[in-house]
Amino acid sequence: MNSGYRVASAGIHARRFVAIGRDGLPDTGAPLSAEGSAPSQKRTRQVASRNAPSVINAVQYYRLFWDGRASNTFNGRTSYGEDDPTAFILVEDRGQLTASSVRIEDAGLASQAVDPPINSKEMSYEGRSWPTIGKRMLSARPLAKQRVASDDSVLGPFVGDAKRGLSPALTYLELIQAAFKPEYWRSKELVSAGGRVEGGAASADSEFTQAEFNFSLFFGLAVQAYESTLVADASPYDRYASGDAKALTFVQQIGLGLFRQHRCASCHVEPELTLATPVAVRGSKDYAALGPDAGFFFTGVEPTDNDSGLGARDPFGNFLSTTARNRPQAATWMRGMFKTPNLRNVELTGPYFHTGSKSTLEQVIEFYTTAGDYPTPSLLVWGPHPMDRIAMPALLKALTDERVRFERAPFDHPELCVPGEDRWASIPQVGARGNRVPLQTFEELLRGVGRDGSRAHNLVTSCSILQ
Repeated sequence: MNSGYRVASAGIHARRFVAIGRDGLPDTGAPLSAEGSAPSQKRTRQVASRNAPSVINAVQYYRLFWDGRASNTFNGRTSYGEDDPTAFILVEDRGQLTASSVRIEDAGLASQAVDPPINSKEMSYEGRSWPTIGKRMLSARPLAKQRVASDDSVLGPFVGDAKRGLSPALTYLELIQAAFKPEYWRSKELVSAGGRVEGGAASADSEFTQAEFNFSLFFGLAVQAYESTLVADASPYDRYASGDAKALTFVQQIGLGLFRQHRCASCHVEPELTLATPVAVRGSKDYAALGPDAGFFFTGVEPTDNDSGLGARDPFGNFLSTTARNRPQAATWMRGMFKTPNLRNVELTGPYFHTGSKSTLEQVIEFYTTAGDYPTPSLLVWGPHPMDRIAMPALLKALTDERVRFERAPFDHPELCVPGEDRWASIPQVGARGNRVPLQTFEELLRGVGRDGSRAHNLVTSCSILQ
């Protein structure tokens, strides 16, 4: 191989934003010419540049995204923290709206959350902005068309009588008003998409209230608050690490020994199983600080020229790598470095690596025994040995939290829809007690195990939201 390959996450159809949807209807968009102009040509979804990782335990990262571009400091507007000189929100002070900079530390999840909704490949029509999203969302009834379990661990008390959406009395604006200080939403002045005071009535798509303009701030912090509850820390491995010697099988204990012997724990540092954490960045009484590039390594899954990773620059010309900023001559050495993910629930979250180029845990172990598919200074050849192929995958399967496997609280959720080319598949709502059957592992998904109902969410049922 000399070019590598990817199995990346699905995005949306390429469309240009035209108008804001009203009364719960979707926004209007027009197909982009890049899709092809022939009426008979089937339009297909775009493909993201990388394989999306799990959000479970993502609160333990210092920076987000594979390349670390989501800053630990949230600026209320974009992913780039203090590096974005254009980012501001509007604050009402004595009747006047004032542009104000936001600097919220330890908020990498919020920085990450505000990128996909305006990314024209992942979730957004090209040209749609945060104020236009705010205008559509603030008058909407939360989860209006989605089924919500009456015993949902968070939303259950607010479920509407029809079991779809929350109470008809609730809107997103009312929830924001209950959660955020008034100076961030109370003004009735109207502003342009750029934040300039307009005056007049809020009737045109080009005029926005303060709350609509600041919606990115509310969205980012709200998503961060939710994702911060998604901490899986009750796997057999966790129980073993807490002193339960019987929590791991004999084979899994051998796998843990091999995991440490082969230096896997140098990048997947226990107990978080990643080095891309605030503790690694800032140091502790036991360890010296490694700086914001902690937890980023050459992975060897594709040629460095394919993807610069941490060695890239942000839209403002800054290196993503702090090392490269301090020593520009080191920029070349940062190319091809990516964040080391934590390994919790890894049997459920394939395909693997930022390229999605490995489909089974056995393939991942085989990859490491030969020090990667492409040369990298981060890896050493250490095999293969038959016990590696058996014991180490067994250990990785011991990292699954049973609450995640059965979607028990806090991992329960409303009804979700997964888009395909021809239909939307349903992931039914789950309450606090979870499912009676487990989720498919990724390997079971590939093999078709669970289509008989022995696994939850086999994606054979069409989504009720669109019916």
